[in-house]
Amino acid sequence: MLKYTVSLFLLGFIILFISCNSPSKKAEVAIEEIELPKPVLLFDIPIDSFLIEKEKVKRNQNLSDILLKQNVSYARIAQLVEIAKPICDVRKMKAGNNYYLFKDSDSLQRLRYFAYEKNRVEYVVFDLNDTIRATAGKKEINRVLDTIEGTVTSSMWNAMVDNNANPELANELSDIYSWTIDFFGIQKGDTYRIFYEQLVVDEDTFGIGKVFAARFNHLKTDYNAYYFVQPDSFPGSVGEYFDEEGKSLRKTFLKAPLKFKRVSSRFSNSRMHPILKIRRPHHGVDYAANSGTPVYTIGDGVVAKKAFQKNGGGNYITIKHNGTYSTTYMHLRGYAKGMYVGKTLQQSDLIGYVGQTGLASGPHLDFRVFKNGQAIDPLKMKSPSAKPVDSLYLEDFYRLRDSLNKVLYTK
Repeated sequence: MLKYTVSLFLLGFIILFISCNSPSKKAEVAIEEIELPKPVLLFDIPIDSFLIEKEKVKRNQNLSDILLKQNVSYARIAQLVEIAKPICDVRKMKAGNNYYLFKDSDSLQRLRYFAYEKNRVEYVVFDLNDTIRATAGKKEINRVLDTIEGTVTSSMWNAMVDNNANPELANELSDIYSWTIDFFGIQKGDTYRIFYEQLVVDEDTFGIGKVFAARFNHLKTDYNAYYFVQPDSFPGSVGEYFDEEGKSLRKTFLKAPLKFKRVSSRFSNSRMHPILKIRRPHHGVDYAANSGTPVYTIGDGVVAKKAFQKNGGGNYITIKHNGTYSTTYMHLRGYAKGMYVGKTLQQSDLIGYVGQTGLASGPHLDFRVFKNGQAIDPLKMKSPSAKPVDSLYLEDFYRLRDSLNKVLYTK
């Protein structure tokens, strides 16, 4: 029986050989493609042959504390510390962050790799084999589109928390609408709907990406925002948020230069001074805030003055924005690093910190706006819009807007 089987095999081989080498006819041999299983990787390390232990960095724990327990010598640890310097300061490992031990699966369980997660995305792998190496890496970030809607009951932050949404969305909306809506004045019953992308790592949402469109209903009025990138051929083109007509939501000035608790004093021609106890003009707005709260310039400009006013504004900065407008920020505790007269600033640049210098009864920012040299009420100032969508690309914008409206208005 065995001889018969072998003979058939040889006969088949001969026929195949003759067919393949015949000058008159070439045999077509179908070769079945076999797809090999892909190795399972963790930090780009195949895990099949390792025993892996996942731990968290304990308080005041460093790399030496961890590796000494794994029988790694002081000499090798010192090498690791030196090699890792360009990519990670292992002396400042953050408590609560994950680390992974890759060990041989035999009885000795020798440590081969050590991986430390610097944050949710970035990590460092230490190779403890013959040649010690340290390699930085990043996990794959998946972007998942999502839509969320809700109603404001107190603050925008609380509205997100109540809706089990990432509170970062509150900050995003505040930035998008910072020239349109005063988020310190939003009302109970205001509604929102947001179309955005979630950032997902290891099948776990850890942050938010771009907000593509938003509808915020404030005092019965819809304020829509659409993210649109004009073609590169348009000079200075960047992605911005526009309203339904293609007008930019970015104004020339921010509505406020800081995150404040409340307006403690308004613009007035006759205000009772809290310290001097006399009536005199107060041509600015006082924003009550904690000492040290960052203060930002409300628009592009140049530092025109930086000085101390003994019997009035204390430490102050004046910024000239253009030939028409200038702004002054008073009672500062201190200035941002690198502030000097003549320094060019861009909108939202840090300029100083809330303080109580000069004649002040408590920490606050006295903020003043001047138009053609005359003080005007900052709370009543109307700021012109930035450049709208260029006419060459309006049709593209309208198509995008109409598409996004299906998301914003469809339940």
